[in-house]
Formats: sequence, structure tokens, C-alpha cells
Amino acid sequence: MAVTMADIAHLRKMSGAGMMDCKNALEESSNDFEKAMEIIRKKGQAVAAKRSDREASEGCVLAAHDGEFAAVVALKCETDFVAKNAEFIALTKSILDVAMTKKPATLVDLQAASLADGRTIANHIIDRIGVTGEKMELGFYEFVTGASTISYIHPGNKLATVVAFNRDIEYQVARDVAMQVAAMNPVAVTPDEVSQKVIDTELEIARDKARQSGKPEALIDRIAEGALQKFYKESTLLQQEFVKDPKLTVLQYLQQQDPALTTTAFKRVTLNLD
Repeated sequence: MAVTMADIAHLRKMSGAGMMDCKNALEESSNDFEKAMEIIRKKGQAVAAKRSDREASEGCVLAAHDGEFAAVVALKCETDFVAKNAEFIALTKSILDVAMTKKPATLVDLQAASLADGRTIANHIIDRIGVTGEKMELGFYEFVTGASTISYIHPGNKLATVVAFNRDIEYQVARDVAMQVAAMNPVAVTPDEVSQKVIDTELEIARDKARQSGKPEALIDRIAEGALQKFYKESTLLQQEFVKDPKLTVLQYLQQQDPALTTTAFKRVTLNLD
């Protein structure tokens, strides 16, 4: 049976593969669409194996929020050319839509979830590898939950944030906080949430710096503690100076809106940016 343009168009819609790949797969499978899809998938697996040692440092980062849940995903690839491709961005958006609907607990669970055509996200990525010839991977999936949430995507789709709050919040106020997270890259919401490893590292750096500058040994620990407090002010979200009004901390900005309002969690995902 001859392969028709309608057959090629149908397989292309199913797989996202190029016209010649679809034509060749249909010819090899004698117009069996299921077998043709398997042929295209195997091509993607072969390319993925061949390029497994490549670095996928480019990609697309998208985020969304809906009530008490917000999520961010990053689909990674090798080149900015592919990252800006409309079909690549659409695939990232489809993955994010599944995350928002199914709310998987882990990245592995998200990879195993299915898109509208029944194929898993992992298989869609493999199929796309066969189309582009580049290594691709679902690099990040993060989410937050709270009484209310917000998401922010920085222009260029390389950086996105999601933030949760303990109560309802005006959209612009929430967005301001999400943009603060994007711009200032805090390590935690409050000092209590900073890991002991980070605290120990900051104290040791401060001690070494004080000794190198000739400070008396009796003052070293006090100087280090002061440096740690400065680190908290610069690196924990609620203690940071609010970007839009440095006279306020982020917490003070929130409390201007509602004295009981606070941030409970955030996630920040970025590719090729600080």
C-alpha cells in the first residue's frame, strides 16, 4: 500500500517527527501506524543513547499557579535554537499542564504521567529527541502548596519561580514577591530554614576572613556570628530588602497588606542564569 500525504500528515501529528522520518517509518512498517511510531521512538532512543554524554544546559522553564498549588518545570536541551522552537515550548507547556492537573509528587512520577494521546511524558521527550537530534531531559519539576500561590516566568523562559502564602493575597503583592525571588535568589524563607551545612560554611568563611585580616582570636566567633546575621539579611527571603522599596524588608512589605500575611515556601528554577 502506497504511503499517502494524508498518512504522513497523520503520523506527523501523532509523533511531531519530520515529514521524511514519517514517510520512511510508514514505508518500513507497511503503513502500520503503531509500528511506525515504534520506529520513530527507537530512532529517538538511539539518538539519546548516542548523545548521553552531552550537556543539556539550554531549555525552557515555565510555571503556573491555580489556587493552592503552583508548579514549575524545565525541559532541557543542548542549544538555544531548539529551546526557542515553538514545538519545544509547546511540549514544555503540555508537561506543565499535566503537572498542574495531576499534581505528581516527584519528577519521576511526572515523567510517567501521560499526555492527551496516551503516551507518557518520557516517551514524548524521546520522540522529540528523534526529531531534533539533540539530547533532551526533563531537568526540573518543583511545586509549592499553600492557602494561596503565585507563579512568575521571567522573559526568555530561562527562569521561573513559584511562591506560597499562608492566606489570600492580592495578585500584584504576590507577584512582587515572586519577582523578588527571581531577582534576589534567596536560599530560604527564614533563617530557621537555612540548612546547618550552609550555616557552618558561612561561619567558617567568616572566621577565615577575620583571621586573614588579623583580627584577634578572641573576637573571631563574634565577628563570624555578625557575618552570619548579615548573610541571613541578604539571603533569606523575608529578611531581604524589598527590591521595589529598599526601606522595607519583604516581610514588612507583606505586613503592610495584612499583619498576619507571610510567605510559607518558594521554588526557583533557572537555566544559564545566576
